[in-house]
Amino acid sequence: MNFDFGILYEIQENFQSEFLDTVMPVITRLGSGGIIWIVSAFVLICFKKYRKCGADMLIGMLIGLIIGNLIIKNLVARERPCWIDTAFNMLITVPKDYSFPSGHTLSSVISSAVIMRKSRILGIFSAVTALLIAFSRMYLFVHFPTDILGGIILGLIIGISTPVITSKFILYRKSHIKKEMQKNP
Repeated sequence: MNFDFGILYEIQENFQSEFLDTVMPVITRLGSGGIIWIVSAFVLICFKKYRKCGADMLIGMLIGLIIGNLIIKNLVARERPCWIDTAFNMLITVPKDYSFPSGHTLSSVISSAVIMRKSRILGIFSAVTALLIAFSRMYLFVHFPTDILGGIILGLIIGISTPVITSKFILYRKSHIKKEMQKNP
């Protein structure tokens, strides 16, 4: 915990500025409820070339919500840094749920990993956005660095595996339908 607080205090000492005090709450709101990624997924679904990518993002984020936010957060029940050091001047509303893993980071990394498989250019843009959102959570003193790391690791696992699993399911489904059609012409 001292390690985590040390990094958070270093971020404040080395990065805190009026500019970032204004920008970081905006960046963090992009990740609130995964909104930027949900909107992105629906936009991608509108284009045939990216339809599966958008669907995989939504499926991955749903898996992340269940595993990360509903199960792990409540099992670990880690207090947020702003709950422990209440003297910190908060720039956003203090979150009410637990800290580990970071849900903002989790949904961002899941989405970025899915997008990266489909398009390097969009993937790099989404990865930079994900990193900014993750950093904003530490800057705003609502997550420890290890919460962010947990969100990144779980997000990569889900983001990389979701397209693989859905592809296998789709291939299985297509072959099953084809067999059924051959049985009943």
